[in-house]
Amino acid sequence: AYFKRYQVKFRRRREGKTDYQARRKLIIQDKNKFDTPKYRLVVRVTNKKIICQIIYAKIKGDHVLSHAYSSELPRYGLTTGLKNYAAAYCTGLLIARRVLKKLKLDERFKGVEEADGKFFLYTKQNKWKRIMARKRGKTLAKSPNPLRVLLDVGLHRTTTGAKVFAALKGAVDGGLSIPHSEKRFTGFNKKTGPAALRTVIFGGAVAHYMKKLKSQGSEAYRKQFGGYIKAGINADDLEAIYKKVHAAIRADPEHKSTAKKFTGEKKRWNAKRLTGEQRAARVEEKIKNFAAAAAAGAAE
Repeated sequence: AYFKRYQVKFRRRREGKTDYQARRKLIIQDKNKFDTPKYRLVVRVTNKKIICQIIYAKIKGDHVLSHAYSSELPRYGLTTGLKNYAAAYCTGLLIARRVLKKLKLDERFKGVEEADGKFFLYTKQNKWKRIMARKRGKTLAKSPNPLRVLLDVGLHRTTTGAKVFAALKGAVDGGLSIPHSEKRFTGFNKKTGPAALRTVIFGGAVAHYMKKLKSQGSEAYRKQFGGYIKAGINADDLEAIYKKVHAAIRADPEHKSTAKKFTGEKKRWNAKRLTGEQRAARVEEKIKNFAAAAAAGAAE
């Protein structure tokens, strides 16, 4: 047949959801590292929140080691602005501290305890340094290697200042080892880069825009920052709030499930199933009604 060479693409490729060329490079492991997980930091930005997950691939499919959502940040003191650059940094910091605590590496790899915007990266202990030290008659203390993770941005555009890189910076400052360059961070410049990035991490861009709209006295300020006004947050309060959030995340990064309280009756779209006793009683009632109707007809 004419189309006999046509090969149907994978479903998620047909739906435009997965870049399989990138995925193949992210999940294929070296043959001499058989059955060693290759971890990915999966960052997704939706209209309402930012999602971070530590995932590794198995034959059956992907396995999620840990996850963090920006919708958890109200528990740490950030009640509004849950999808901006600063919130992405907080979510990355949360996933890093959570997964390290789960693996009992949180005390060994603390990362950057106060964000400064400077380049930081944990690296693997070099075995050649140990060999050379041994030749010199010295011994280097063995220590666990940092958790190495690769950034998975999916189909997101990797533009300078993208929120996926804010989550990356938060995860690196939280103690994960993620190979990266600082060229994609907001305000990258060899001289002013760290200071500009620190400003944005602590909500400086949001504070600047708040002040600008407020000085104009327009309706746009009340429309754009209604959540901040309702929470009683001013532009000058943001840096202190984010510092408290970072400290709270480091103090208790563990996930806490929130039990949803149900109020009201559960909706049903079909009849409730009767028990055996109810069915027997229903049959008896029908028989009695039928006999009473037959007796009434005979009396007439």
